[in-house]
Amino acid sequence: MSKKQMMAEVEKNTLAQLDQLNVLVIDDNLLVHSVLKESLFSLGIREVRCVQNAYYGLRLCDEMHFHIVICAFNVKSDKDGFHLLEELKFKGHVKRTTVLIFLSTDTDESLVNSIIELQPDDFWTKPLAIKKVRTRFIATLKIKQVLFNINSAIDKKAYAKAIYYADRHLLNEKLAPYHANINRIKGESYLALREFEEAESFYRQLLQQHKYSWVYLGYAKALLKQGRIEEIRDLLATLTDKPETRFGAHDMMAQYYIEQEQYQQAYEEIKKAMALAPRNIERNKKSWDLARLTHDFKGQYFATRNIAEQAKNSIHDSPELLLNVIRSGIDLACATPDESANTVLQQTERYIAKFEYDCKDNNNFKEQLLVVKARLHNVRNEREKATKLVENHMSLKPSPAVEDNLDRVKVLHELGMREDAIKLLEAINNQIAGDSLNSQVVRRYIAQECLQREEIHFTAKELNAMALEHYQKNRLLPAFDAIAQALRLSPSSVNLLIRQLRIVIKITQSEQQQDEHLSAAKQVILALQKQNLSGKNLATFEELMHTWQQLASEQED
Repeated sequence: MSKKQMMAEVEKNTLAQLDQLNVLVIDDNLLVHSVLKESLFSLGIREVRCVQNAYYGLRLCDEMHFHIVICAFNVKSDKDGFHLLEELKFKGHVKRTTVLIFLSTDTDESLVNSIIELQPDDFWTKPLAIKKVRTRFIATLKIKQVLFNINSAIDKKAYAKAIYYADRHLLNEKLAPYHANINRIKGESYLALREFEEAESFYRQLLQQHKYSWVYLGYAKALLKQGRIEEIRDLLATLTDKPETRFGAHDMMAQYYIEQEQYQQAYEEIKKAMALAPRNIERNKKSWDLARLTHDFKGQYFATRNIAEQAKNSIHDSPELLLNVIRSGIDLACATPDESANTVLQQTERYIAKFEYDCKDNNNFKEQLLVVKARLHNVRNEREKATKLVENHMSLKPSPAVEDNLDRVKVLHELGMREDAIKLLEAINNQIAGDSLNSQVVRRYIAQECLQREEIHFTAKELNAMALEHYQKNRLLPAFDAIAQALRLSPSSVNLLIRQLRIVIKITQSEQQQDEHLSAAKQVILALQKQNLSGKNLATFEELMHTWQQLASEQED
């Protein structure tokens, strides 16, 4: 027996000896400490350490090994329980073999979904009762003992070994009360091994006996991974309708659509998953990438803000997160053709001031800050100031960071230095390595940026201003071309859509229309009908539609 195997065996045996267990309790409520200590001491557990905040919880985990971690969501510290447990897992203090119990007074759906993602062994709602704590604790501990070998294999990503142990346990009738837990891990292992046909058969057999939510989700995932969505349309509709499965279903479908390169559908699904479980940073980042790919500038802005907010004081926290909020704010302002852009710019200036204060002793962000300030000057029509900053202080040498390079591409393009922008974009493309779904989405975004910046030389805001000037001077065809380009950059902008419809109507009234103008009108009307219009926008659209229908009627006559 190897040294690692011996250590695992010792750990397994320790779980069966209550007086050998180390328990960590992280909760800001001293009454909770008292109830848990009394409950656990009465079971024969001797070592129970209690802390009121994340900082001391992490320090204790650095000093000693805990077999059991009981953590509240709300702890008096700079970190909530979700991000604390995420960090404990990242640092290896909490593994699949660790007994993990989450405490909360809140049973809000978004919190519960976030907790489920961390896969705790149990979730206790406060206030706690001593008798109930003892009963639940012993039951949870027993499951952990039975599944120790399987969980140990999962910790090592030895999924084939986990399936081997699972099959052995499933043959043991004495372990029948734990067969559901064992089957769940077995199914997850098939999926992790990408044995999707095997997983499909396994889950289908389980469905004949069990109606657990995880069985339906596992079965759906096995078929989605084989690209067989049409076979389970009805099942997916049911799963997205039920509170206990809708988060998992939306998240799973987002992954499916990304794999199928159907990015708009993926984005719609990821937004629904985000609303149900907003704390996961990786999902937030995926939402941001999909927003960029689908030209949803408001979505980008909200995603970067959510990332910065949720990551605060977590292992994901970094000055770059606020920098990304600033960048996406400027992107939104460039894509917003009306006066609402000023509100975004004012907020962006406040973010820049905060960033400068937070990084006043950090020179690593000097050039990044210079670039965002140049972009801010440009969007405020202070082109000379922006040009001086770029020409005198900005390097054209690619940075190791993709986002830094992207921002430099944008400022170069906005200032008309298009050849330099394209060269830098090509360099960025070479930086994106790997075959992950995230890399796939980012690569697609970069390819899209390359194409658009070669073909379109202005921002959506600038193109809208050009279209307005052409329209006012009755240059209708150039106005149409300018607004069509603006819509390629910002396809969901209500103002741009309404302007294009107005231009097409004028073109039709002047009898200059071609097939492309009529086709554009149909697409615009369809896009506006899908928007949740209200107030002035709705009134304008209804007025334009009335005029358009009159024109169509006259042409038929």
